[in-house]
Amino acid sequence: MNNISQHPDVVRQGYSLSSADRCRLLGQRGVVVWLTGLPGSGKSTLADAVEKGLHARGLLTMVLDGDNMRTGLTKDLGFSPDDRRENVRRVSYVARVLVEAGVIPVVALVSPFEADRQAARGLFAADQFVEVHVDTPAALCAERDPKGLFRKAEKGQITNLTGVGQAYEEPADPELSLSGDGDLAANAAKVVQAVLDRQGEYGAARRD
Repeated sequence: MNNISQHPDVVRQGYSLSSADRCRLLGQRGVVVWLTGLPGSGKSTLADAVEKGLHARGLLTMVLDGDNMRTGLTKDLGFSPDDRRENVRRVSYVARVLVEAGVIPVVALVSPFEADRQAARGLFAADQFVEVHVDTPAALCAERDPKGLFRKAEKGQITNLTGVGQAYEEPADPELSLSGDGDLAANAAKVVQAVLDRQGEYGAARRD
């Protein structure tokens, strides 16, 4: 995923405890939920509902929201394709650390490019990555415009807004595709169930 070769003096250090040991301690399996969609599609709203649903079932979670990450870890990045790629790279590695700890990260990130999302997916086991396309019509996203981004883009105050000045590549084969103008509770329940279905040996006691 990282185009920069590892420094020859850097050697990965091994430790006694494994991810399985941490999962057994928590009584859950780390799985990443990756919510992608246009700005204003409802990713953060869905992430909040999904986290509350998982928390109610006794599962340890952490939302990695795109805007929140840009206040710290990725504050040095802009919105060019290269910066967006690096943004996804950094967030996906944070998600991987959480998954290895047995935590369930819920990523809410526009992540507009398919290649970047596939690179993120490649960091996880096949059944530990749940890509969710929050499929909201661009017109509705612009109508909602919760952060005023579309209005700023129309006035030329910002560039590279996904869906206006920059393309959004829809996921080729997401685990879930949900209508962003659909029922929030029903959408959240589908994502929660997808996580529960991937809990393996820990799943029996978690199902409804």
